[in-house]
Amino acid sequence: MRTVYLNGAFVPEDEARISVFDRGFTFGQGVYEVSPVVAGKARNWTHHGERLARSKATARIADDTDWPAVIAELIARNGLEEGRVYLQVTGGAPADRDFLSPAGGVAPTTIAYTQAASILDDPRAERGLRVILYPEGRWALRGTKTTQLLYAVLAKEAAREAGVDDAWFVDGDAVTEATSANAHIIDSRGVLVSHPVDHGVLPGVTRLCLLAIARTMNLAVEERPFSVAEAGEAREALISGAGSLVLPVVEIDGKPVGNGAPGPVTAELRRRYIDQLCAS
Repeated sequence: MRTVYLNGAFVPEDEARISVFDRGFTFGQGVYEVSPVVAGKARNWTHHGERLARSKATARIADDTDWPAVIAELIARNGLEEGRVYLQVTGGAPADRDFLSPAGGVAPTTIAYTQAASILDDPRAERGLRVILYPEGRWALRGTKTTQLLYAVLAKEAAREAGVDDAWFVDGDAVTEATSANAHIIDSRGVLVSHPVDHGVLPGVTRLCLLAIARTMNLAVEERPFSVAEAGEAREALISGAGSLVLPVVEIDGKPVGNGAPGPVTAELRRRYIDQLCAS
C-alpha cells in the first residue's frame, strides 16, 4: 500500500481523508503539478515549482509547503524508482461552504502521491499515438494548471469511444494542445511548430525543454498556432508532457501523419530529452 502525503503528514493511502467542505471539492479551487521520477528522483522540479507558484497565485491559494523535501521523502517511503509524483493544493477546508474564503484565511489542503510507471521505455514511442480533433471548450485560464479538468475528461472519453489514444483541441481552425499534453508538428518545411505559451495553452515544462533541445539540433522553431490543415500536411506530429515525455502522433482524425509511422525527428527529440532528464 502506498504512503501518501496529506497536510503535513505521511499516511497510508486508505487513511487519507479531506473535508466535504474542501474548496477544491466544492469550487474547484485547486492547482496541481506532476513531475516525472527517474532513478528515484523527481526531475525538472525547478520548472515545476515555478509553475506551481504561478498557479497558486492565480487561484489565490497561499501555501508555504517545502515541496522538494516532501517529494523526496514520499519517493523514498514508497521506494519509487520510475514513474510520477503528483501534488495538489486547494483553497482549504473552512467550516462551511461559501464562495468567499473566511476573512482571516484558511490553511490550504496539501496532497501528494506517487505513481509507478514505465516512462522511459514506453511502447507508445514505437507505435505512435492516434488522435481525434475535438472542439476547444475549456475556460479562459487554461494557462494555469488547475484541477478544473472536466472538459479534458470528456475529450478523453470521446477519444476512447472513437477507438484512438487521445484528442487534440481545436479553437476555430487552430490546434491548441492535447487533453493533458502540449501538441507540436514538424511542418512540411521541416520546422518545429508549437502553440505559443499564452492563456490558450498550458506552459508545459517538457515543452520548454523540448524547444531548447530542438534549437541545439539546429532545428528551426516557430512558436505560433498551427492550423488543422497544417497538421494534416505535417511531416511529423508529437506531444510533450511530464507523464508522456515526448511521444509521436501518427494519425489525426483518421488521416496518417507523414507516412503513418513515428518520425525520425521526434525519435531524436525523445532520445535527447530522456538523456537530459536522466542527467538532471
